[in-house]
Order: sequence, then C-alpha cells, then structure tokens
Amino acid sequence: MYSITRKRGAGKIKVVKRREALKELAELGGIDDVDVKVSLIQALIPVGLEKVNVLLQDEVTRLAGVPRKHGKVNTRWGSQGGSVYLLDQKVPVTVPRVRNKLLNTEVALEAYQRLQEPHRLDEQLFLKLLNGLSTHKYRESAELAPEVFGISASNVSKRFRSCGKAHLKKLLSRGLDEYDFIALFLDGKTYAKDGIVVAIGITIEGRKVIVGIEQMNTENARAVGQFFDKLIERGFNYEQGLLCVIDGAKGFTKAIEDKFRECGFIQRCQQHKKQNVVSYFPLGMQKTYRLRLTQAYEQATYSQARAALNGIALELDRVNPSAAASLREGMEETLALHQLGLSKELRRSFSSTNCIESVLSQVGQFTDKVDRWRNGRHIQEWVAASLMHIEPKLHKVNGWRHLKLLRERMQNVMRSRTQEKLVLISAEV
Repeated sequence: MYSITRKRGAGKIKVVKRREALKELAELGGIDDVDVKVSLIQALIPVGLEKVNVLLQDEVTRLAGVPRKHGKVNTRWGSQGGSVYLLDQKVPVTVPRVRNKLLNTEVALEAYQRLQEPHRLDEQLFLKLLNGLSTHKYRESAELAPEVFGISASNVSKRFRSCGKAHLKKLLSRGLDEYDFIALFLDGKTYAKDGIVVAIGITIEGRKVIVGIEQMNTENARAVGQFFDKLIERGFNYEQGLLCVIDGAKGFTKAIEDKFRECGFIQRCQQHKKQNVVSYFPLGMQKTYRLRLTQAYEQATYSQARAALNGIALELDRVNPSAAASLREGMEETLALHQLGLSKELRRSFSSTNCIESVLSQVGQFTDKVDRWRNGRHIQEWVAASLMHIEPKLHKVNGWRHLKLLRERMQNVMRSRTQEKLVLISAEV
C-alpha cells in the first residue's frame, strides 16, 4: 500500500494508483499461475486491455518459440477475432493462433480460455439486478468502454436467469444431513395467485438454515406433507425432537402430526392468535384485550397461562362469543413452550413466527420490485436467489444457549408419548 499526504489532490492520487497498477502488471511475466494473472488483469480495468495482448503473446512465445525459427513442433498460425471478460463486460480482442504441425491441430491458449470466463462476475451482475437495476439500464450504468458488448438487456437477462436457476438448484438439492436441527419455522408468501412456502431450520447451535421452498397453498396438508418428504429425503433429521413454529394454518398442523408423529411439537404463533382474537372487537377495545392476552402468555408456568387464557375466554363468552371461540381454537398449541417449561427462556424467538417473517420481509425487498411474474419457475428462482443471498447474513436465534435443554425436555415427552402409544396398542390387543 502507499501513503498520501493530505496536501496531495485527487489527481495525484490517481497517478500513484496507476503506477501501482502498472507495477503489478509488469510483474505478471514472472507469475506461472494463469489464474493469478487473469484475476489481476480483470481487476485493473484501466490498463487491463493493454496487457491482454501481452499475456496472449507471451503464451504464444512459450508454445511456439521466437518467430522464424525452424524445427518447431508448434508454429504461429495467424490470428482471429475474439473477446475477453473485463469485470462483467465483454471486450473484443485479436487472438493469436498456434498450430501443432505433427498433429495438424490448433493449440488452445490457456490464458484466452480463462479470460473468456466471467470468473464469478455473473454473480456480481446477478446481485445488481437483484437489488433493482433494470436490464434496460444496465448498459448505461455499467459500460466501461465504448467497445464492450454482451450487456444488452436480453443478454443480461439470460445471465441473470442462469444465476437464478443455479441458486434454485443449489437450494433444492443441497444435503441436510450435516445439520442437527431442533426447530423448524414454516410460513408462506403470496406472489400473484401463487403461494411459496418457506422452511427455515434452526440447528442446535442456534444457526438459521434455509432448508427449502415449495410452491403450494398452506392449507393443503397433502402438499405440505409431500414437502416434508422431500426434506427428509435430503437428510432432514427430526427424530431427536422437532419444535415446529407455525402461524396456525391447518395444512401445517395436520402434516406435522402425520409426518413427524411423536417427534413433532407444534408451537402456534401467539402474535397471530392475539391478532385473530382482537380482530372481533372495535378499535377502542382491541388494545385492552391485546394487553390482557399478552399478560396471560407471559405467565411463568403452563397452568398459570392456561388458567389466565381460560378466564379471558369465559369473559368473552358474554362479551363476544365469536372472539371466545377464536381464542379456544388451537389454544393448547400456543402453549407448547409453557408445557415444556421453557416459555421464559425461548419466548422471544420461538413463541411467534417473527423469525421467519423477518426473513420473508427481507425477501420482499428484492421480489417486490418485479412487475410481472411469468410463471411459477420465475417466482421460485427469484425467491430462492433472494434467500440464498440473505442466508449468510442471518444471526443466531435469541436464547440459543437453552436449545440443548429444549431437546432434553422434548425427548422426555417423546418417551412418554411412546409409552402411552404402547399401552393403547396392548389394550387393543
């Protein structure tokens, strides 16, 4: 690195940078690794084009020797038009050719082949479009030299779709057997007339992992069950106990009971339950009952929380029977953490679907820019790409240090369930 005093202007700084760049390029001749040479050339756009021809000619000299020397196996064979990538843009160049006289075949230039590869730069283009840059405005915002080509709207769109397909394939095919999952968040997001269900797994260390997506209706238990089958085929392990946090969709509940059986524990979102109940009241009364429901769910033990909720339900039988029925529906499922004795420790992360809703909100920052969805595949590629972009930035869940205790409590309940099942089977026999 170089140091610049404060009195030196921007022009002098640029000169020093250019000198540093030229110095690095001058040293390319002493580097044997073509990948290193290619990476340096692609990073130094202002002088990169000047050195592309030097790099190609150096390789020709290495293969064919000096010009007009007899007895060589490889010989120069003219030149042809070609193109190389500098950053995310294609630039036309003249490519020298070499031919093997014994085999009568052309000898490929390794440097030229490497320079024709974007070197992860399609991913950079992909991120620009994902963050809202229009394909029709890509040329005017990205063009570095008038000679560049390959950045028309159609070409950029093809490269974007190629990256989207790669992200979708990676998400739907990567193995899940390396993760030790203890919880699963499920929720859906609507695109046009289609619904995309997203599943986020929580490992025993508290990491958030996007385990899969599926295009379906959340009320369809059969489709949700088939989605679970796909996850299990990819190595998703639930046999040590799995806490499933859902918003209350009936399809989720039935599929969890059918597929995970005694290993599945359903924690229904308390926030959704409160919102469903208070929606039966006029605005002036909603704040009061939302506060009372919150206080009930904040009770330390299962018996205290259940008694508080039942007391509110009895009161609502007189005030608003519809709200009372809404509160009683699935009330036990909202108290799963209380039953396991871990409400206080894990309430912030696992008593609601806020964890997955936050991720879906981030997905919306990318997908909401799309004006028209062409088909289901188009939707899946955008959602998968957004999720894969978001996943590395996700933090651990709050309360992750209590997850081992959660597993221990779930396994105790699983043993009790298994014993009860055996007793029922023996009684039937």
